[in-house]
Amino acid sequence: MSLRPDIVELLARARADLRMGVPVVFLSEDGSGHLVAAAETLTQHRLVSFRREADRAADPSPLVAAVTNWRASTLKAHAYHGDLAQLSVPGDADVAWLHSIADPADDLSAPLKGPFRSLREGDGRAHRAAVRLAKTAQLLPAALLLKLESPARFAADNVLTALELPAAETSLFEFSPLHQVVQARLPLEAHESARLHLFRPEDGSEEHYAVEIGSPARDEPVLSRLHSACFTGDLLGSLKCDCGPQLRGALDQMGQEGAGILLYLNQEGRGIGLANKMRAYSLQDQGFDTVEANHRLGFEDDERDFRIGTAILKALGFSAVRLMTNNPAKVRMMEAQGIAVTERVPLKRGLNLHNRDYLSTKAEKSGHLL
Repeated sequence: MSLRPDIVELLARARADLRMGVPVVFLSEDGSGHLVAAAETLTQHRLVSFRREADRAADPSPLVAAVTNWRASTLKAHAYHGDLAQLSVPGDADVAWLHSIADPADDLSAPLKGPFRSLREGDGRAHRAAVRLAKTAQLLPAALLLKLESPARFAADNVLTALELPAAETSLFEFSPLHQVVQARLPLEAHESARLHLFRPEDGSEEHYAVEIGSPARDEPVLSRLHSACFTGDLLGSLKCDCGPQLRGALDQMGQEGAGILLYLNQEGRGIGLANKMRAYSLQDQGFDTVEANHRLGFEDDERDFRIGTAILKALGFSAVRLMTNNPAKVRMMEAQGIAVTERVPLKRGLNLHNRDYLSTKAEKSGHLL
């Protein structure tokens, strides 16, 4: 039995590397490969090292900044690969230039970043995987890539994490199985008879929780809520969203009925992470709505994976729910994943002067029934 890490374990290592500014290497089937760094955490001295390797190549290839089509649209660059744009990095570009390509913080104060030369060649596989890897590391979805002639040897010589591209492509978009780690009694204000179940994904990502109120029957639809973590709303009482009131309202209603399941999923900021959520808030301060802010950062409207919630419900023995939500997409997702939704239970809490526009945007652009 080998001690060698598999692709899931190597990807977890690669995410940690990118977050610390350490590059990784993708290995393609034909023996070629790419040196990859996250644009957000790249330092000037590592950019110099990228350029040095580019200059050494027998057939020099350009440094490429890969961004999503949403970010490319903001930059007025062509996304020739559909969901992806490959931007040639100018020879005189420094690390601040790359950071500005990834981060829209100064777009309004310094709007003229281009013109950009968007590359058409190639299938974009390594670039797409690099952007996805940065996303799953909760970094801005932008990466710097350099094609390598001997990628396996380069990775070994520089002690870099090497990833087989075909396996990485598959694993990056697969759902990671979850396993229950522990459960324990946890009396709550909402109901004294409650238990907390903790689930851990196999891919090393954040854990998720199920709060079981009372002793709900497994053969009947359970009052249920899929709640995405919101540090600012749930813990600090932020008035910019309705998350805190919805969390407490859902628990209170479950307590009043004597039974329910609240799934607390660690997908902060619709799945983009707290740092990027705060970046989106900063863009909202500049006048953009919540969807526009996500797009300017390079993200989709919603990056959450609701398969997590259905997997936890099934693991706990539930097959039908009365779902507490204002979002019809959650109902469709639950049913598509094999959980019957017998009733949508509205959860209209937390409207105030500060979040009125935010909730209006959710209704108009995301279909929430408010």
